[in-house]
Amino acid sequence: MILVTGGTGLVGSHLLYFLLKEKTQHIRALHRKSSDIESVMSIFRHYTQAEKAEKLFNQIEWFEADITNLPELEKAFVGITQVYHCAAFVSFNPSDFDKLKKINVEGTANIMNLCIDFKIEKCCFVSSIATLSKKPEQLLADENSYWDPNEKNSAYSLTKYGAEMEAWRATQESLDVVIVNPGVILGISPNRQESSIVATLKNRKNIPFYTSGGNGFVDVRDVVKIMTALMKLPIKNERFVLVGENADYKSFLMKFANVFNKKPPKRKISRLPLNILNQIEWVSHLIFRNRRKLSKDLIRSLYTNRKYDNSKIVNLLDYRFISLDETFQHLKEHSK
Repeated sequence: MILVTGGTGLVGSHLLYFLLKEKTQHIRALHRKSSDIESVMSIFRHYTQAEKAEKLFNQIEWFEADITNLPELEKAFVGITQVYHCAAFVSFNPSDFDKLKKINVEGTANIMNLCIDFKIEKCCFVSSIATLSKKPEQLLADENSYWDPNEKNSAYSLTKYGAEMEAWRATQESLDVVIVNPGVILGISPNRQESSIVATLKNRKNIPFYTSGGNGFVDVRDVVKIMTALMKLPIKNERFVLVGENADYKSFLMKFANVFNKKPPKRKISRLPLNILNQIEWVSHLIFRNRRKLSKDLIRSLYTNRKYDNSKIVNLLDYRFISLDETFQHLKEHSK
């Protein structure tokens, strides 16, 4: 039996569909008490007819457990042979550090420890490109671009690095692990909304500005297809960068605008206005205790241009990634 953590999330929900599509039987998916299990059905219905979607969906054994609650989690491992660990918390707000650490680091430690205790055959862990640090002489970051503690790392990247270290530690204790490091994941989420960055852009009438940074992007369908492929191969204790396309934010926004028929951005915004907004937001937070959205970490990421090398996974699987244009077109068709 296969166990999938984070079954109601972006990666987990797509993974469940593709596993069942391949006629993978006996799948147990973890969900928290507050999760909307039925929303995952929207992913299944997106890919296939309603009747078939319901039939596939009903094959999932849903199990209520929090990855930070060890007694609950232990019961979920009974009868499990393989694990896909997709559950994580994403935030660039420094005030969320304790929650990030609890879920990403401690939760992953619990998963890895139980994998060892229950003698799981193999585990696939979803890490992030946030754990990679490119050396100055490198044009592209790759699997050998190891974490640099001297960089200005975000709270999120720090906890994902801690989580990845738990996975590597488990490999030293007899567990076979494959780690994937996806870029910014784009795709349809279980609540019938796109990933937050696309949903935000779609709700705007136009996109007047862009920043000077850039990043690596990947379609969620590529992420889950590669994950399942790696679990079938005898490969173990390696990690793989999953980035379909490197793009600066201007190019990213222009591609998006072209597909969604919006005016493309024409003006580059400097860092100063965002820094001023950050200070205003900080004062507002102190007075009204409202949640901050524009953190220094987020601003820094908007002005940092990161590029990644995906050749390791491309050469291994002879794989062709979905382009940004194809991803945007897919999201547009879904939104009709």
